[in-house]
Amino acid sequence: MRGSSPSGSQSGACGIYIHIPFCKQACHYCDFHFSTSMKKKDELIQCIAKELELRKDELKNKTVETIYFGGGTPSLLTSNELELLINLVYKHYTVIDKPEITLEANPDDLSNAIIIQLSKSPINRLSIGIQSFFERDLKLMNRAHNSKEAYECLSIATRYFDNISIDLIYGIPGLSNDEWIKNIESTLSFNVPHISCYALTVEPKTALASFIKKGIIENVDDDLAQEQFNILVEKLEASGFVNYELSNFGKPNYFSKNNSAYWQGKSYLGIGPSAHSFNGDQRSWNVSNNTIYSKSIQKNELPSESETLSTTDKFNEYIMTGLRTIWGVSLVKVTHDFGKNYKKHLLKQSEIYIQEHLLYIDDNKLLITKKGKFLSDGIASNLFKINLH
Repeated sequence: MRGSSPSGSQSGACGIYIHIPFCKQACHYCDFHFSTSMKKKDELIQCIAKELELRKDELKNKTVETIYFGGGTPSLLTSNELELLINLVYKHYTVIDKPEITLEANPDDLSNAIIIQLSKSPINRLSIGIQSFFERDLKLMNRAHNSKEAYECLSIATRYFDNISIDLIYGIPGLSNDEWIKNIESTLSFNVPHISCYALTVEPKTALASFIKKGIIENVDDDLAQEQFNILVEKLEASGFVNYELSNFGKPNYFSKNNSAYWQGKSYLGIGPSAHSFNGDQRSWNVSNNTIYSKSIQKNELPSESETLSTTDKFNEYIMTGLRTIWGVSLVKVTHDFGKNYKKHLLKQSEIYIQEHLLYIDDNKLLITKKGKFLSDGIASNLFKINLH
């Protein structure tokens, strides 16, 4: 069933993430790997196709249940290019019946004709990067679309796609709580079943960081961001959404299977420049350089590095991801996978947060309270185990 709880899916299930490293223009806040030059697009797509073939044995005993096109801006690809890559996944890997196939898309790419084309393709889920319905915010972030295109693409997309997710950003300098509520209400008016919301983060070496440093844009206000997060949770939960992960809200049966797999520690294969992979024991990542990536793939070499995770690394990752979700951190799993010392450490470190009503234990699971949600990453890092011998 689409978007069902990850605990109910196959133990050998995994996902394939395909990174499309092209954008029309650079958003001021983005530090993902991409290029604004399309000159080598055809060559790079052929290399992504070849990497899918080169790595087919890595998922030999696993079944693919999600295919996710991320980026960059995957909606810059034509339907034929997308279908070529999807067909190669089916050719080289074992895929479940009716997998979740998601395309990240920008409003300016989603014309009426393109949405109809996509609706006839194997893609069955759109993740649309709206970010804000206010022109001022879109200009501040240097988004490629305008407010009118945001409204227009959603009015068309919702006619052809049942499973749509909208991305919004809060904590934008100058965005008042009233305006934030209008963004939420505009989103709800389209009756989409999934919404992803992120606090605007100032990443080093981005244009946004530079503008703030020069005083061109005011700095982000963490207190305002927390207020807007609380407004978000209240509004969306009242509209029937489940805040199943810190940044993600879904109607029942519409949780993102792709995202849930990451938080549940499932294996995934990352294809394309800068894409990350995880097989349960090792994490690997491709080079964040289109030219080096293409040259390596053309020589049948994988342009990647890897690291083997220690027991402590795995424990820390489980705490970080588990606390962000409604499934929490299973104390039974901690004991089974990591041992009694890890459980003892976790309970001791949790005491102060339980006293402060930021964490609680229910049904043998450590969970974050509503009050603690916005602080979950900071709390998780204080529960980490360090240098266990």
